[in-house]
Order: sequence, then C-alpha cells, then structure tokens
Amino acid sequence: MDNIVWGIDPGLNGALALFSPEDHGIEIFDMPIMEVKKKRTIVPALVADILRQHPAPIFIEQVNAMPNQGVTSMFNFGKGFGILLGVAAGLQMQVTTVTPLVWKRALKVPSGKDGSRERATQLLPAFAQKFARKKDDGRAEASLISYYGFTYAQSVE
Repeated sequence: MDNIVWGIDPGLNGALALFSPEDHGIEIFDMPIMEVKKKRTIVPALVADILRQHPAPIFIEQVNAMPNQGVTSMFNFGKGFGILLGVAAGLQMQVTTVTPLVWKRALKVPSGKDGSRERATQLLPAFAQKFARKKDDGRAEASLISYYGFTYAQSVE
C-alpha cells in the first residue's frame, strides 16, 4: 500500500484513520483510552500498536485553546496531543500538524459537528456506516484529515 496516510483527531473521542488511495479505502480505529483515577486518558502503548501496523506519514489536527473552555479540559486535550506526538516520534514516523481551519476549508467541510460526518460520507461513501452516529464525528474527522493528508502530500510533491 504505497502512499497510505494516517489522519488523527487527537481528542479522547477522536480516532486514527488510515487512508489508502489505491481503493479509497479507510481503516478506522477509535482512540484507545482507559480510565485512570476516574479520568479518561489516551493509552500510548495501544496507539503505538495501531500505528506500527502500517508505518506511514501522519497528519494530526493541531489543537489550540478554545474560548470558554476550562483550564483542566484544555490541559488534558494538550496532554493527549503531546502523547500522540511522542508516540509518533518514538516510532520515527513523519508528522505534519494541520489546523482545523486549513483541512476543513480545503475539503469544503460544512460547519457544525455534523458537517464532518456529512462530508466524510460524501467523500468516502463506502464507509458511510462508520460515520452514522452523532458520536462518530471523531471517526469522520480522522478520516477527513487522512484524506486531506493524502491530497496535500500529492500537491506538494
């Protein structure tokens, strides 16, 4: 599978998606998390196990502080982002960060949480069932980020 690309939505409800341009196939893994002291956290070893299956460039959504978001939740979000970057570095995988504004604009994603699910269904119709539920927005975003990563990687070569 040449030119495969990982896309990662780094939230606790996010996902990792592997896009294969040969068949417009997508393999989706929900973010591996566990509860530690009543708090959910990303499990680095499980992320490494997933990424190790297919060494490929990674496109990960660049997280930023959001207005009106609590300090604790922003710290945890940044911590998860750092875990993902650390795992990728440990595996010596190429990482590109991309802001939501950039990838969503490039792929013409409608605004709102359902916008990502709607656009993922349009671009990857064979996998529409993976984006059917409201809580599947992380899967949709990871899939779109990987699709964007493939498209972006092709345009800069």
